[in-house]
Amino acid sequence: MSEKTRYSDIELAEFKELILDKLAKAQKDYELLRDGISNADGNDIMDTSPTFKVLEEGAATLSKEESGRLAQRQMKFIQHLQAALVRVENKTYGVCRETGKLIPKERLRAVPHATLSIEAKNDNKR
Repeated sequence: MSEKTRYSDIELAEFKELILDKLAKAQKDYELLRDGISNADGNDIMDTSPTFKVLEEGAATLSKEESGRLAQRQMKFIQHLQAALVRVENKTYGVCRETGKLIPKERLRAVPHATLSIEAKNDNKR
């Protein structure tokens, strides 16, 4: 029996559903972070007295910077998931870009945007 070179259309459909679920959640999280940065909810310190405003501006700036970093990271995750969807459509999803072998389903379920098998990832660390 020859070794499989790609996942079946049924398996790819299962992975696509998983990726779409993760993508929807990631986009929702990104929107929350973005709204937090822009104070879209109107829950800021503008209506407090000037004394408290001075004390809280530093904390608000740090919080916005952290939210900005988290938002950037979330956007990168979204882009990786979108790229995984393209690979599903191209029927190349789940194939390690280093070894050309199939990435185990367990890994893809845990990290649906993975492009490397564990072996290839460990080899890159050395």
